[in-house]
Amino acid sequence: MAGKQWHVPVDTIYNYIKDTFVGCGVPAADAKIIADVLIESDLRGIESHGVGRLYYYYVRIKAGQHKVKTEYKVVKEGKTTAVIDGEHGQGHVIAHNAMKMAIQKAKEHGMGAVAVRNGTHFGICGYYTKMAVDAGMIGIVCTNARPSIAPTWGVEPMLGTNPLAFAMPSDEPFPFSLDCATSIIQRGKVEMADRAGKSLAEHLVIGTDGKSLTNAPEILKLMVEDKAALLPIGGAGEELAGYKGYGYATVVEILSASLSNGSFLKGISGLDADGKKTFYRVGHFFMAIDPNEFAGLDAFKKTTGDILRALRASKKAPGASRIWTAGEKEHESIALVKKEGIPVNEGLAKELLTIKKALKLDSYKFPFDGFA
Repeated sequence: MAGKQWHVPVDTIYNYIKDTFVGCGVPAADAKIIADVLIESDLRGIESHGVGRLYYYYVRIKAGQHKVKTEYKVVKEGKTTAVIDGEHGQGHVIAHNAMKMAIQKAKEHGMGAVAVRNGTHFGICGYYTKMAVDAGMIGIVCTNARPSIAPTWGVEPMLGTNPLAFAMPSDEPFPFSLDCATSIIQRGKVEMADRAGKSLAEHLVIGTDGKSLTNAPEILKLMVEDKAALLPIGGAGEELAGYKGYGYATVVEILSASLSNGSFLKGISGLDADGKKTFYRVGHFFMAIDPNEFAGLDAFKKTTGDILRALRASKKAPGASRIWTAGEKEHESIALVKKEGIPVNEGLAKELLTIKKALKLDSYKFPFDGFA
């Protein structure tokens, strides 16, 4: 059941995102940062974290789980390090400023690392690693998240999807850019399947009996009840090395929580002891490395480019037409999305229209206006 789909110009969606946050009480400068992050995701073709997440943020703000005004504090700082308390503000704004700080420290001392506690969901890690690349640096970013991954041989959601991202400058038109959850899929993919009326493949999500779940609406319901869990990269058990995804998810949890003395595992469920909604208390970690302190930026970029070109030129599997390197598909997606617009399916259209009505954003005219 594919349903209808519309394409909306990038600028229209960008301004709509910005005005939605302003309408919720977020300062205009902060709303611009949030819109930048979400649009970058859509441009890269990562629909699970672009405008598709707007209603999710809207609901959380209305529930008081994200403060509209971001007033983070630097609680500890050294020459190359810092710890920030985000104080439950807008995650994108906290993350943007944390990575700016890491980059500045790297410019001055070769490396910079910033740990954050009491943050909130900040979109794709790849936006912040790109900030480092744009400054001629290597970027490393990770964040923990509300429990959704079961540990190997377990069925209880304990770890978040815990993405880990790297970006590195190259002498090509695009950097090497890898931004991956440590689960096979993330919750956003389940939400996309739900909106599209599609089922998930098996061996991605399990119930408390250890068996696969494929019905997206049921999975979303069971995840809220702690009765469904995403599987780590590699899948269930050890035969396909699921312990590797589980292990990397734990690495992200430690970097995101232990360095900042922040919350972890069930402590970032977004629920208090009585089961009522509260702040998520998410932790993040940002690092920037200046290649000039090693081989030099130009030499680094050339070697990186040589590595990527050699990989793409290697022998292809039978029937394969092309080998990609990380960041290449996203680079190609940007031009396509700018030309065609951002895809909006029926489920997303309903969410955007709900926000439009609630915030009286009547100046926006969408091709799906009147859709019900």
